[in-house]
Amino acid sequence: MSLLYPRLLAGQAKPLFDEYRELPIAELAERVDVIHPSAVYVATGGDRVRPEQLSALRESVVDLAQQAGFPDTSDRARNAEFDLRLAELLHSRMNLVPAEAASRDLWAFLALVLLPDVAHWRYPKPPRDRVLGTDLTRHVFGRLWWRAQLVFSPADSTPYEALGILGEAAFDQIYARRAALGGSPHLVKAILRVWDGLDLRGLNQRETLQDFLKRLLRLAPFVLFDGIEEKALDTELQEVARESVAELLRAKHGESDEGATAVEEHLATVFAQVPKPELNPAPEARPHPEPVLEIKPLHTPVAAPIAAAESVSPGAEFTSFEICAGSGAQALGLEKAGFQPVLLLDTKAHACWTIELNRPQWKVLCGDLLHFDPADHPEVYEVDLFSGGMPRIKSAAAVKRPDDELERAVLRHAVDLVPQIRPKAVLLENLPDLVEKGDYEAERAWMEAQLREAGYRVFWKVLDAADFGVPQHRRSGFLVALQEPSAQRFVWPSRTVLRVPTVGDVLGSSMAQGGWPGAERWAHLANRPAPALVGGSDRRGGADLGPTGSKRAWAQLGVNGNSLDDEVPGMDFPLSQPPKLTVAQTAILQAIPASWQISGGKTAAYRQIGNALPPPVAHAVGTAIVAALAG
Repeated sequence: MSLLYPRLLAGQAKPLFDEYRELPIAELAERVDVIHPSAVYVATGGDRVRPEQLSALRESVVDLAQQAGFPDTSDRARNAEFDLRLAELLHSRMNLVPAEAASRDLWAFLALVLLPDVAHWRYPKPPRDRVLGTDLTRHVFGRLWWRAQLVFSPADSTPYEALGILGEAAFDQIYARRAALGGSPHLVKAILRVWDGLDLRGLNQRETLQDFLKRLLRLAPFVLFDGIEEKALDTELQEVARESVAELLRAKHGESDEGATAVEEHLATVFAQVPKPELNPAPEARPHPEPVLEIKPLHTPVAAPIAAAESVSPGAEFTSFEICAGSGAQALGLEKAGFQPVLLLDTKAHACWTIELNRPQWKVLCGDLLHFDPADHPEVYEVDLFSGGMPRIKSAAAVKRPDDELERAVLRHAVDLVPQIRPKAVLLENLPDLVEKGDYEAERAWMEAQLREAGYRVFWKVLDAADFGVPQHRRSGFLVALQEPSAQRFVWPSRTVLRVPTVGDVLGSSMAQGGWPGAERWAHLANRPAPALVGGSDRRGGADLGPTGSKRAWAQLGVNGNSLDDEVPGMDFPLSQPPKLTVAQTAILQAIPASWQISGGKTAAYRQIGNALPPPVAHAVGTAIVAALAG
């Protein structure tokens, strides 16, 4: 069970910070305590840390600090060694989950109540972010926990060994200055593995790393790094590193024949221990009866990325049956969590063709759920997971149209299927209002009663896709139902990123791809995550970014939401005019892999994308269900 730590809220932390900043270490040592009258605990799962546990943690930290010269002296070398050892200690001893570790108030408590003397010894007269946690990538303790979290390899005999590969300044470039990359432990570990194998003697390592990270950032909008298997990711990063080193060597040796020879010789030295990358060609897509809109990179990257769509989980142990499958985005995230579908069902032809195009090995049924009889498809009986992204229903209090009853019937039929097919777990995604608002109390009641009678325990939750690295604030309501004893083990997924990528972060490169001179300024001003994409239904117009309120929110980000464009802005696109998004860019905002091909024209493709559950969210919830099922 994870531990919950006391939190010192900003109103109490700021006055202490102002006071303590001027006090000597000896006096700060007298202020140490394991409690504070203003400290609070968050009301989530976990046990509260006991005072004796806090005392033991303080004792361990002080012991490390004393070995580095605390409280009287310190120097750069000993500080660096102290930080490495403290990162391992905090991560291994505090028993924190990432959601807890993302709280700046928790780290403010450690720096101002439990360890104020150590914090102010490590950073005399520190700036606010070192103590208050306004930027966790700089907090005296919080940054170290996250640094250990990103490199932690529990299967290794020395799980924290990678901490020593890069110094703090270099590591800071990855997870603070390059937050779009640093939020992924999978990617950070790959960067460290590749970097550890390079011989960079004769090169400026800082400049080389900066160039390398810039190149990765250009790929980030088009490659789902977390979806690439470890060996393939290492190969991809080695090729990016080779390009960076070659560019710096060409600047050093010049473009002459002698310079080219020197570059090749130096490259051979740098990559002496690195095998030459071998990229596997993508499998051919099978013939398709309808037009296909490829969601592909808008530029040619250094090496063709192997996106999540090509990364099928080879060790999947669980089966699933998915209804209302749409473009397959939810199934893609669940696949990464370990679920292989025995059948996917959707009523729209383009959605079925999209899934078949990308996953020809999956069985897809294009038909009406209301006419679905599991007896005709016995493979769905007793699957591990029954899942679906359900149509949005109106509450009993809302003004309804005749077609709204069809959507309600689909939801009822989905719930009615559960006692027939007897899955081990159920996952239904819908509007957050269905979970949160009183107008939907009747709907929640009948769904829960039906599932409880069938022997399931029901869990409700609203999750924001931004908390899982998706560059948009997209709130989805979830129902998860499990049989015992799995239900006792179920815990909702926690936030996985420190910083949410902005629209400018993920679309800046593509906006510049056509040569538009305003792209850099646009990306700088598009400095927030996107509002939720609105895919629309068959009952309303074409491909646009939603109703008036949504378009107004997009306008604040410098985007014309009245329609979608076929191409990114060109060299002659006006500087004063807000650009439109392309369908490919909307897929990036949904974190759909660049290689995932969407069947249909612009409107049909955008509806599939806009109505999708982003794969990282499905992956997070699916992983939580897997943990509950597997025990």
